[in-house]
Amino acid sequence: MTFLQLSRLAGLLVLGALCAGGTANAQSSPPPSVTVAKPVVKEITEWDDFIGRFEAINQVDIRSRVPGYLDKVHFTDGTIVAAGAPLFTIDQRPYRAALEQAEATVASAQVAVDFSSNDLERAESLRRSGNISDQVLDQRRSTFRTARAELDRAQAALRQAKLDLEFTEIRAPIGGLISRKLISEGNLINANQTVLTNIVSLDPIHFYFDVDERSYLAYSRQTAGGTQTSTATAPNNVQLTMTDEGEARRSGRLDFLDNRLDAASGTIRARAIFDNKDTFLRPGLFGRVSLRGSNPYKGVLIPDEAIASDQDRRIVYLVSDDNSISARVIRPGPKIDGYRVVRTGLTGDETVVVNGIVRVRPGVKVTPQMTTLPPVRERNGT
Repeated sequence: MTFLQLSRLAGLLVLGALCAGGTANAQSSPPPSVTVAKPVVKEITEWDDFIGRFEAINQVDIRSRVPGYLDKVHFTDGTIVAAGAPLFTIDQRPYRAALEQAEATVASAQVAVDFSSNDLERAESLRRSGNISDQVLDQRRSTFRTARAELDRAQAALRQAKLDLEFTEIRAPIGGLISRKLISEGNLINANQTVLTNIVSLDPIHFYFDVDERSYLAYSRQTAGGTQTSTATAPNNVQLTMTDEGEARRSGRLDFLDNRLDAASGTIRARAIFDNKDTFLRPGLFGRVSLRGSNPYKGVLIPDEAIASDQDRRIVYLVSDDNSISARVIRPGPKIDGYRVVRTGLTGDETVVVNGIVRVRPGVKVTPQMTTLPPVRERNGT
């Protein structure tokens, strides 16, 4: 053999030895270690989430019933006011003058009535003795009735003058949170037109949201829950989560469902009511309300990190008795108590890889480390 052939043969022998050593090392490496656990099996109730907005139960735009110049403002912008609290005062001087004039008119009309009444009585007495004609008697009776009508009109004008003077003091028709004053003192106010401010009630408060047609049909087939409005004996509780919260912190009840679905959007308007003693919730805020989406049933739950993707399918890795891995296709559902509901694919008796799924594949053997999943998972771990 030539020197070149001998060199090639030596290189092949060395390469073969290296490959053999690598294969031996690979065969001698232990199976990967993974954390496994049994799924959580317990009675659960599914909840569906809907986005909505808060609205005040009562809201009023404050307007004046009489015209005039704004004289005083009696509230501080953005504070809570009680029902009946004074808010504005219109310049009362013209209305006091009108009241005094109406009182004088009533007094004058009363004098005319008294005079015509006495005159009528004398005429009736003279008629019985035949010293006055029927025509004169009729004239005095007509004069009395006219004076009486004038008195009634004057008294009506007096009542209107008193009412106008009362309307110059504008009071809060409801209790709640008042906005800022929209008109400053000295400005002319047009009756029933100029908006002075507005008031919204805060406790309790309404939450409006729209339920899609598919969810509504599913709720309608339930014996309870969903969009069934609350009654005195069967309240339908809902949970509220604000936009800056990770979990629901307030509870309310469903109290209204509209009588028809909107043909354009295919949704039906629903309403929940919440206590708001701390006045934290304000009209216009967004929130997420959770409705009971199912009756209680025994569910199978696993952590989200135990679920892998295989194209458009969701799978979990199961460990058999000989520590080999197999894949199982599942259909996940909503998240409850920190876990993902498994609608189909698991019965709850399987051993599932819950940590280390990137190190496994079907057919590979592993070293399982058994752990127990708590019934309720904390937000930052299991």
